[in-house]
Amino acid sequence: MPPALNRRKFLAWSGAAAVAAAGAGYGLDALLRRAGTDPLPPGAGVLVVLTMYGGNDGLNTVIPAGDGAYQSARPDLAYAEDEVLPLAEGLGLNPGMPGMKALWDDHRLAIVRGVSYPKPDRSHFRSMDIWQSASPDQPDSTGWLGRWLDHNGGDPLHAVSLDPVLPPMLAGATTAGAALPAAGVALPSGALGTAFRAMGHPAPGEPVHQSTAARAIADLHRAATTLGPALGDAPPAKGKGKRAAGQLAEELDLVAACIDLGAPSRVYSVSIGGFDTHTAERATQQRLLAEVDGAVSGFLGRMADSDRGRNVVLVAYSEFGRRVAANANQGTDHGTAGPVFVAGPSVRGGFQGAQPSLTDLTNGDLKPTTDFRDVYATLLAGVLGADPEPVLGPGRTTLPLLNS
Repeated sequence: MPPALNRRKFLAWSGAAAVAAAGAGYGLDALLRRAGTDPLPPGAGVLVVLTMYGGNDGLNTVIPAGDGAYQSARPDLAYAEDEVLPLAEGLGLNPGMPGMKALWDDHRLAIVRGVSYPKPDRSHFRSMDIWQSASPDQPDSTGWLGRWLDHNGGDPLHAVSLDPVLPPMLAGATTAGAALPAAGVALPSGALGTAFRAMGHPAPGEPVHQSTAARAIADLHRAATTLGPALGDAPPAKGKGKRAAGQLAEELDLVAACIDLGAPSRVYSVSIGGFDTHTAERATQQRLLAEVDGAVSGFLGRMADSDRGRNVVLVAYSEFGRRVAANANQGTDHGTAGPVFVAGPSVRGGFQGAQPSLTDLTNGDLKPTTDFRDVYATLLAGVLGADPEPVLGPGRTTLPLLNS
């Protein structure tokens, strides 16, 4: 190590980075250790939750292109019938989603229509809080999957977030999931990388916090050595010549590597933002949906060829849909109900839930036809093998989204 860069100076100069490395290192190393000592049991379901932040426009995602009310409400924003990827019942997918269309054709994609909650809230923050807590009536400090952790063993590594900050949905009353940022696997190279690796060798007599940081840095390198090749060896998506690009694809690549390695996690959380399309929506949303499409279809293509991956179910949601009518800026404003995607080898493809009417509206917004908590109840029971009532309360209904 260069004499000017010792561990004490490094930690003083980059204390925040060292703390982040320590957290990421222990999370990665713990997952790898558990993959060897306590691997995911054969046949165990794995749930991947994709959050699309910003309020995705459901009507320009699952598109009623032949509906005159849709065309009238969005004269310059609507897609024509010959532009969409046809599904059934007069609906089609956004043209940026050919991978999802292939999943639909293979009966591995279910689309739940009109999903929201009673008395929808158009605030991003409140509505996302409701979706993540599954508590529409009053604020709750716990998330629905955090409560699942509380009631099912309390093991933090059973629920992992690939984002730098743990989402509220993974926070329980007594347990919280683990944060495993996808970017945490990329380590510096060259002289800086050599120096950083040297930080992973504890020195005799040093303070406990410095030796802890040293062990964490060593753990991080071991994890990168193991996960890096797993990510690099990921096969391309079926029917595509190359893997999808973008942060979401990187997160799902890491999820796939963890699943293939036998990590004990039953839940993974990934996300993508940017769906608050008040202006110039068509190009922006289609680009984002194409990124989602490539990442999700590539991930599920890889999982379909994996023994453990055949038990994976991915659910994709956003905090609300958009208003039916376009605004004056070629965009849409905050609305209510929208579609939820559920995909995977064990999914029963097709539509669930009634398609909301475009003429029978509430203050210009779609009337919800499906409660999002029923989607959650189905995933808890069918994928995680858990009783939904301690997590969601009584009275929930499961939907026929999964093959028995």
